Amino acid sequence: MRLIYGKQDFCSLDRGQQTCFLVTNGLGGFCSQTIVGGASRNDHAALMACTRAPNNRWNLIHRLEETLTLAGRQQHLSAQRFADGPDEDGWHNLDSVVIDPLPVFTYTLGGVRVEKRLALDWEHNTLAVRYRLDNDADTEARLAVTPWLQFVPKGQDLDPAQAFAFDGQRVLAAGLCLHLRTNGRARGFDTRHAMLYYDHDVCDGRRETGLTAACCVIEYAVAPGGQGTLDLVFTLDGQAPSAAVVLRQAARRLQALERGGGLRDPAARQLAVAADAFIARRDSTGGKTILAGYPFFEDWGRDTMIALPGCALATGRYDDAKSILSTFAAHERRGLMPNLFPEGGKPPMYNTVDAALLFINCVWLYYRATGDGDFVRRCWPVMQRIEEAYRTGTDYAVGMDPADGLIAAGQGLDQLTWMDVRIGDILPTPRHGKPVEINAYWYNALCILSRLARTVMAQDGSAYDALAGRVRTSFVQKFWREDAGCLRDVLSGTAADEQIRPNQIWAVSMPFTMLDTRRQQGVVRAVRRHLYTPVGLRTLSPDDPAFHPVYGGAQRDRDLAYHQGTVWPFPLGGYYLAYLRSEQFSAAARRRVKGELDAILPALREGCAGQLPEIYDGLTPTVSRGCFAQAWSVGEVLRVYRALEDPASVFGD
Repeated sequence: MRLIYGKQDFCSLDRGQQTCFLVTNGLGGFCSQTIVGGASRNDHAALMACTRAPNNRWNLIHRLEETLTLAGRQQHLSAQRFADGPDEDGWHNLDSVVIDPLPVFTYTLGGVRVEKRLALDWEHNTLAVRYRLDNDADTEARLAVTPWLQFVPKGQDLDPAQAFAFDGQRVLAAGLCLHLRTNGRARGFDTRHAMLYYDHDVCDGRRETGLTAACCVIEYAVAPGGQGTLDLVFTLDGQAPSAAVVLRQAARRLQALERGGGLRDPAARQLAVAADAFIARRDSTGGKTILAGYPFFEDWGRDTMIALPGCALATGRYDDAKSILSTFAAHERRGLMPNLFPEGGKPPMYNTVDAALLFINCVWLYYRATGDGDFVRRCWPVMQRIEEAYRTGTDYAVGMDPADGLIAAGQGLDQLTWMDVRIGDILPTPRHGKPVEINAYWYNALCILSRLARTVMAQDGSAYDALAGRVRTSFVQKFWREDAGCLRDVLSGTAADEQIRPNQIWAVSMPFTMLDTRRQQGVVRAVRRHLYTPVGLRTLSPDDPAFHPVYGGAQRDRDLAYHQGTVWPFPLGGYYLAYLRSEQFSAAARRRVKGELDAILPALREGCAGQLPEIYDGLTPTVSRGCFAQAWSVGEVLRVYRALEDPASVFGD
C-alpha cells in the first residue's frame, strides 16, 4: 500500500511529529524517526543497532541533521525540537513523504530538489541513506549531514563525559566502532552536544529531554544546473554493501513479502509487510522470535502465541512459524511456556497461564495450513505434558478444579493473564480464579488434542473428548449470564466476575467453541454494545465505575488505565472472527466486516506509517498510545482479512 503524506500532514512541527516511520533489520534493530526527520522520543533512532539479537540494542545514531546551503544561506531539511535552543524548521521545505514500502522524502527550496531514501541491511546493523540532488538554481548547492550520536544502550542517557572520536572513516565511542562509507567529504570536529525535547515521551510521563553528541559532518556539493547523489552507509560491520545495494535489496524483499502471502486486499498486503517488522532472529536459541512491539517491548511468550497466527501463518511464513514454535517447545517446563527470555544467560520466566494453551492452538493452525504431521509428532510430547500439567496442577497455582474441570490460576501478587499490570502491591485486574478466556483456550486445546490424536498420532482421543465435554458443560453453566446475555469475565467470587470485558470474545472466536449460536450472538452483541470501537475493543465497559477514559500521564496513572477501559486493537480480531462465526459467515456478515475494516485505513496512516499501535484512549480512540507498532495488533487484524478470503484458515471442523 502506497502511503503518501503531504504538507497538510506536516503543516507545523507539532503535526509533523505526530507520525513516524519504522524500518527494521531482522535482529531487533530499527530505524525510526518522525516523518519530518527528527526524534520525538528517547527511543527514536536513525540507527538503533542490536549487538545480540533481539534485545541488546544500542542507540547509535539518534538522528540526522540535514542542511542545504545556497548562496551562503543555510536552511534545514530536518526538523527537531530542542530543550535548550531554537527548533529546526526543515518541515517548511518538506514536500512529501511516501512509504512504498520504504520511506522516500522529497524537499524543494530555492530551485533545488532533494530526494532522500533510506533502508537497513537485513540481519546487519547497517543503515544506508541516499540523497539525490537536482540543482536548478544558479548557484552551488551544498548538502551537509551531521549524525547526532548517543552510543548508549537503548533507554539509557548519554554521559556528557563520554568521549567520541572520528578518524575520517569511523566513529569510536563506548567500545563500539561505527564505520562510515560515503562518496561525500567527511570531516571531524571537536565534540559538541545538543539537548533534544521529546514531545511524545512527555505526554506519557516519561523523560522530557535527551542529550546527543556530534563529532563529524559529511558534505556534498552540486554545481548550478547539475545533478548528484550523496551516499552514506553507517555500519558496525567492517565491510558493508553500497547504499544502492542495500536500498535495492530491502525494497525487493518487502515487495516480495507484500505479494508472497497471497492476500488480495491492499490493507491486508500492507499488514503483511508490517508483520515482518516483528519477526526477528534470537541468538540465544538459534531460531526466530516475535518482538511484541516497537519501540518498547521485547519478545514475550503470550504476545508471540497471539501474534503468530496472523504475522506468520496468515502471511504464508510457515518456516518462521515452525522455528518460533520449535523454540518454545524446547523451553516448555512443567507444562508452561516461557513468558520472557531474559538476556545474559538467565533462565526464562514462566509467569503466564495462557501461552502454553495458545501454543497448542498455534500448532493446530500450523498443521491445518501446512499438513506437516512430522512437526505435530515432534510437538506431541510437549502438548501432552501441557495438558497433564494443567489437569493435575503446576506452578503459579495453575491447574484444573477436579470438581468442574475448569482451569484456575493465580495467587498472591501473580499476574498471569494478559491483563497483567502490577503497581507495587496493587493489582488493578487480579483475575485470580477461573478466567473466561483461559477456560476457552483450555476447551479449545482439548478439542485439538482429540483430533490430532486420531488424525496424526493414530491414538485414541476419547479421554480428551470426555474431558472437553465436561468442560463445556461446566463452562456454560458457570460463565453464562442469562440476565445479561453474555459471559462472566472470571469466576472468583468477587464483583469483578460481572464486569463486561473483552476476554469473553475468545470463547467464540477460537477454532473450537463450547457455545451454541444463540450464546455466540449474545456475546458478540454485548461486546458490541459496551466495548466496540472501530479501532479496537475497550478493556472495560464505560458504564463501569472503574472505567478510565484516558491513558496517559505518570507511570502509575497509565498502569491504572491500561486494562480499565483503554482500547486495544488486537481483540478486534477476535471480535470480527466471533461475529463472522455467529452469523455462519453469511454474505451480509462478510460485507459488514469488510466495510467496518475500512477504519483500519486511516489508522495505518496515524502514529507509525503502515503499522497498528498497541492502544488508544478508552473514551475517544483517536490518537495511538503506547507502542507505535504492536505485533498482536497487526497479526489479529491480519487474521480477519485472511478469514474473509479463506474461512477454513481460522476455524476447526
